[in-house]
Amino acid sequence: MDDAAGLAIAFKEAKKSYEQGGIPGETATLLNAGRLPASTYANSTMYTTLSPCDMCTGAILLYKIRRVVIGENSTFKAAGEDYLRQRGVEVVVMDDQECRTLMERFVRESPGVWWEDIGVVGEEKREEGR
Repeated sequence: MDDAAGLAIAFKEAKKSYEQGGIPGETATLLNAGRLPASTYANSTMYTTLSPCDMCTGAILLYKIRRVVIGENSTFKAAGEDYLRQRGVEVVVMDDQECRTLMERFVRESPGVWWEDIGVVGEEKREEGR
């Protein structure tokens, strides 16, 4: 599967989840995949609409996924991208406008859920001027 096709599937799932009040994460994708042999994950590419948070970065490393394709990282970019690269994971950022538009809309319409999803709470938001 080429990256555009893989990202299109990830976007379709993100849009479906958005309509239900949230955006799916990498850990949910792994959970939904079920119990598979470790080699299946190690030979896989993870397609995600947004830069992975710290928890999802850990899951990617735990499952030994060697390649991650990110729809966009302008809405949110955690240290995970650089950490994945340092650990030998190939990281590709597609800079996809559809992903960016969906995420900007989600942040605007559901700021509380967004802050919770990226692990920023009360005092941190005030300190960071958010």
